[in-house]
Amino acid sequence: MRGMNPLPDPEPQRNDVAAVSALDEPNRRRLYDYVSSHSGAATRDEASDALQIPRQTAAFHLDKLVEVGLLDVEFERRTGRTGPGAGRPAKLYQRAERDIHVNLPERSYELAGRLLAQAIDETESTGESPRAVLARLATQLGHQLGAQTGGSDDQLQHTLERWGYEPRVEADDIALVNCPFHQLARTHTQLVCGMNLHLVKGLVTATECPQRRARLDPREGYCCVRIGTTTD
Repeated sequence: MRGMNPLPDPEPQRNDVAAVSALDEPNRRRLYDYVSSHSGAATRDEASDALQIPRQTAAFHLDKLVEVGLLDVEFERRTGRTGPGAGRPAKLYQRAERDIHVNLPERSYELAGRLLAQAIDETESTGESPRAVLARLATQLGHQLGAQTGGSDDQLQHTLERWGYEPRVEADDIALVNCPFHQLARTHTQLVCGMNLHLVKGLVTATECPQRRARLDPREGYCCVRIGTTTD
């Protein structure tokens, strides 16, 4: 029986907001477009000349684009000379390989896709029902998400927040204001909400919060899963 593949880190997804925000500055956007369309990596001088802006300005904004992950840097001597006297390598910029995705509120469709794809793979090899495999994998994923979480409500909420659920305390419950799988849940409600329930149940179990229990409790404006107490 196979386990879940390594989890994606949610932090890069949040950093994507900063990356997109960086493009609001006009010169920075022009420099990003120039480097993206350039044949090969571009130097500061090439970018400065092409956009008719001062080299110092181009260098500042190019480095900002590197800082937020939109551009990558490499160094290369373009004279063809090596050894002493060959001069300093040029700093070259090119578009970063990573994808940029921004969803507000936060969504985790990649996570759902990984679960569903792996469930199909295992169904073909084990003969189990797809829903049973999906439930098991979602529970395993929940265990992974909660494995490093302590046993307090605050720690449980921190993990839920980190993965986009926007937890909020309401009376004795922890309500989940955001559904990371919102559009999928609207079109495939039973399948996706069942997957989500097993995921959150696994998470709550792994955090060892003995007083907490996840249940399906769909309400308008909330995730379909709600975390109540064991006395509910």
